[in-house]
Amino acid sequence: MHNERDALIAGLIALAGFLKARPQVPVSVAPVIIRAFAANGPDRQMRAEVDAVAALLDTEIDPEHLPHGHYMTAIGFGPVRYEFIAILAAARARHAAEDSYRGCITPDNT
Repeated sequence: MHNERDALIAGLIALAGFLKARPQVPVSVAPVIIRAFAANGPDRQMRAEVDAVAALLDTEIDPEHLPHGHYMTAIGFGPVRYEFIAILAAARARHAAEDSYRGCITPDNT
């Protein structure tokens, strides 16, 4: 394989062919989601990267995720979905603050 992208695509095609040839193999009815992320940087730069991918996909920015600090676009193929996401600075900072307490709190199980 030339790179990780080619390996991923080849793996997806191989899996699809395998499942199609073996209908007795169970599959999940849940959606399959492939997620890719913008490189961390200034919000302006990350939004521009998502905007560029949205133009390639001919999709819009998903407003549902904006309140959570996720600037994203997506395209679906039946139950298969590709998402490209920028996690903006405020959301990253909020997550880091919440995560800083991990392992420091012991719940009272009474």
